[in-house]
Amino acid sequence: MTEPMTAEAIQARLDNSPFARLLGLRVTATDPAAATAQFAIDLRPELERHGGTGQWHGGAIATLIDIAGDFAVALNLGGPVPTINFRVDYLRPATGPRLSATARVRRTGRMVAVVDIDVADAENRLVAIGRGCYGSQPG
Repeated sequence: MTEPMTAEAIQARLDNSPFARLLGLRVTATDPAAATAQFAIDLRPELERHGGTGQWHGGAIATLIDIAGDFAVALNLGGPVPTINFRVDYLRPATGPRLSATARVRRTGRMVAVVDIDVADAENRLVAIGRGCYGSQPG
């Protein structure tokens, strides 16, 4: 069996990705036994829907969902996995200085893993939910 990835190993992968680094994504918690991973991102002008509004762009939220889902699967597989598809339901306008994502692996099959991801604002209000399908073999 593969050793679970540590939060530090996941953060190193994020820091090595120019796109994740541009967004400032950071891992905040992992729990291999529960197959969950948590991530956070801070609002910057480049991530706003409209300049000066403090409202998050949907693309930044979708990216947070995709990366959180990927690494929740990767946590117990030892490395990142390819995204097959994912969907996002935006529940309310996301505002505030920070978003956090909690990804929970629902099932890991021989070829595909399914992950549910909740995104909350700094006041812990649910702003979006996602579901992703990922390859269940590191790619």
